[in-house]
Amino acid sequence: MNHSPVGQPLDRVDGPKKVTGQARYAAEFPEAGLLYGSVVNSRIAKGRIIRIDASAAEAVPGVALVLTHQNRPPVASYDEPYEDDDAGDGSPFRPLYNDRILYSGQPVALVVADNLELARYAGSLVEIEYAAEPHHTDLRARLDTAHQAEVDLPPARGDAAQALSEADIRLDLEYSTPVEHHNPMEPHASTVHYLAGGQLEIHDKTQGVQNCMRYLEGVFGMEGQIRILSPFTGGAFGSGLRPQYQLVLATMAALKLKRSVRVALKRQQMFTFGYRPRSIQRLSVGADSSGRLRALTHQAIGQTSSFEDFTEHEVEWTGMLYDCPNVKLNYQLVPLDVYTPLDMRAPGAAIGVYALECAMDELAYAAGVDPVQLRLSNYSERNQNQDLPYSSKALRECYEQGAERFGWSQRSPEPRSMREGNQLIGWGMATGVWEALQMPASAKARMGGDGKLVVSSATADIGTGTYTVMTQIAASALGLPMERVDFQLGDSSLSTAPLEGGSATVSSVGSAVQQACAGLQQKLLDAVQQMPASAFAGARLEDVDFADGSMTLKADPQQAVELEKIIAAAGELEVEVSIEPGEQRDNYATATHSAVFIEVKVDEALGTVKVSRAVSAIAAGRVINPKTAGNQIVGGVVWGIGMALHEETQMDHNLGRFMNHNLSEYHIPVNADIGEIDVLFVEEHDEVVNQLGSKGVGEIGIVGVAAAVANAIYHATGKRVRGLPITLDKLLQDASE
Repeated sequence: MNHSPVGQPLDRVDGPKKVTGQARYAAEFPEAGLLYGSVVNSRIAKGRIIRIDASAAEAVPGVALVLTHQNRPPVASYDEPYEDDDAGDGSPFRPLYNDRILYSGQPVALVVADNLELARYAGSLVEIEYAAEPHHTDLRARLDTAHQAEVDLPPARGDAAQALSEADIRLDLEYSTPVEHHNPMEPHASTVHYLAGGQLEIHDKTQGVQNCMRYLEGVFGMEGQIRILSPFTGGAFGSGLRPQYQLVLATMAALKLKRSVRVALKRQQMFTFGYRPRSIQRLSVGADSSGRLRALTHQAIGQTSSFEDFTEHEVEWTGMLYDCPNVKLNYQLVPLDVYTPLDMRAPGAAIGVYALECAMDELAYAAGVDPVQLRLSNYSERNQNQDLPYSSKALRECYEQGAERFGWSQRSPEPRSMREGNQLIGWGMATGVWEALQMPASAKARMGGDGKLVVSSATADIGTGTYTVMTQIAASALGLPMERVDFQLGDSSLSTAPLEGGSATVSSVGSAVQQACAGLQQKLLDAVQQMPASAFAGARLEDVDFADGSMTLKADPQQAVELEKIIAAAGELEVEVSIEPGEQRDNYATATHSAVFIEVKVDEALGTVKVSRAVSAIAAGRVINPKTAGNQIVGGVVWGIGMALHEETQMDHNLGRFMNHNLSEYHIPVNADIGEIDVLFVEEHDEVVNQLGSKGVGEIGIVGVAAAVANAIYHATGKRVRGLPITLDKLLQDASE
C-alpha cells in the first residue's frame, strides 16, 4: 500500500544534523591557514574619503592586509555586473569602489589578519579622514522630493474622488511604519577558499547561490571559476536575497593575497545594509451606511537610497482584496542618504495590508458592523485589479473556521467593554493576502545501484523546511521511504533554481522535483520493459504504481519488481528537467489568504500590552508538510507581533546613523511576549496554481497580524494608534480619532 509522505506532519530530515552540531554554516567551515577579515565602516553619511592611514594597523604582527579602494583588485567599471537578481533600478552599490561615501556604515576598509580578534583590534587603528557633506535621512523632512515609483500599478477604476464626496461614511486616515531590520540568528558571513589555479569555492550565507555566483563572476571577470555553497542558512527573511558586501570584500582579499579568507559581520554590522523601509500611507475610505465600500484611495510614500530605487507591492492589495467600484492607487519614493532597502518577509504586503486592514476596522466601527461581517459584505470572488477569477480562494472558510476556533461570537463589540481585573481585553482581526507565485526552476533526479534516490536543485533552505518537503515530494513520486531519498541544495553547480523567497520555493522547485521524478518513473518503466519476460511489456506509466520501493501493475498487483532490481539490470538512471509556470495560470489570479484573530490584554494604568492568544486560519492550497508549514506560520505571527509592538530601527538624523544597532535596544519579541498561537489550515484544492496544488506559506503568516493586533488594542482601549510600533507611551497619550 502506498502511504504517501506528502501531506504528513513529518519531522525535518535535517533536524538531527542541526541539533548535533553537524550542520555547518558559512562562518564554520575550517581550513588550515585561514585568514580573518574585519570590516571598517564609515562614520559619516555622505561625503568623500580624503585620507586613509593604515600604517599603525599594518604594523601589528599578524596583520596580512588592510584593503581599501586604493589597493583592491580590479573590478568591473559599469553597473550591469553589479545588478543581481533582486536589484532595483539605478546604480547598485559597489563595495570599496572609490572614495565616495553614500551612507553611514558603508564599508571603507577590510583588515585581514591571522585571527579575528587581531583583525578587529587592527581595524580600530585605521585612521580615516573624511570631507563630510550635508546629508538627508529623514523621510518626513524630504516629502517634497518624492517621485513616482517605477512600478506597474493597476489603473484607476471608476471615479474615486466623486464617489468619496458622495459616500455616507468617509474616512481620511494616515498610517506609518518604521524602518525594521531582519536580524536573522546567523549574521552574514563568507568563507572564501582559494584553490589551486586561482579558482574560488565560497561558503556564503545567502538565499541564492547562483545569484551570488553570477554576481561575483561579473564583478571580477571570473566566469566559470567560482562555486558558491550554502547548505544551511540560519534564517534570512529576505536579507540574503542580494549578495551582501562581506562576500565581495572576502573575495577581494582572497584574490589579493591568494589565500583563503573569512569575513563575518558583527551584529552591529547587520544594520549596515538592507532593511524594511519606513513608510507613510494615506487612505481614504468611502462607504454607504451599511459599510459597503464605494471608494478607496491608497497612497504610500516610502524611502529609498540615493543610488537605487527600491520598489515593492505596497498599495496593490487595496485594489485587489475587496469589491469596490472606485479605486485609485499611488506609490512614491523619497531618495535619502541611506543604503537601499531590501525585501523583508512579505515585502510590501506586511505594511500595505497593515494600513488597509486597520482602515477596514475603522470603517466597521463607523458603520456599526462586526469586523468579520464587514469583510464578508465586501467579499470578492475575483482579483479586482486584474478582473480575473481566483484559481482557488477559501478566504470565507478562513473567516468562518478562524472565528469559530477563536470564539469570536462571544466578543462584546464596544471598546473598553471587556476586562479581567485591571486588564482591558481586546479582540481584533484582519485579513491576510499574498501572491501564489511560481518561477522557472530545474531539478535533477538520479537513482544508482544502491537503490537510493538523489534529487537536487540549487535552491536554499533558510530554515523553512526545504530539505524535508522536497524529500517528501520525491519519496511520494517514486514510492520510497524517506530514508532512501537524499535531497541536495545550496550548491551553485546544481540545477538552476530561483532565489529562495516570495513563498515560491515549493511551487517552483517542488514542481520541478515532481517532474524530474516523473521522468525517472518513465525511465524505470522503459528499463523494466527491457528485462526478459517482463510482465510490464506494453504498459504505460498510468498503468503502474510506485509504492513500497517497487513498481507494480495496477491491473495485477502480484506483478511487482523492486526498483533496485531494475537499476541493477539497467544501470544508473538520471533525469533533469526545467519547468516554467503553466499557461493555465494566465486566465486566473493566484493568491494565498488568511484570517488572523488576536486577543490582547492591556494594563489600564501602565499601558503595557500582551498578546495573549492568536488564531491564524490559512488557505494555501495543498500543504506538503503541515508541521513545517505550521512552524512558518507561527514564526510569521511572532514577527507580526514584533512589528506591531516592538520593532523599530531608530535613526539619529543629525548623524544619519542608526542608533539601536544591537539586540539589546532593537526590540524583538521574546518568549515572555508570546501567548498561545493556534494555526489551522483550511481545505483548499487548486488544480491551476501548479502541478502540486501548493501555494507556499513563507509570507502569509505575517500579513495581517500587525493590523489584527492594532485593531485588538483599539477594541481594548478605545484608542487608535496609527503609527507602528504601538508602545505604551503612545497608548498613554491622547490618541486622535
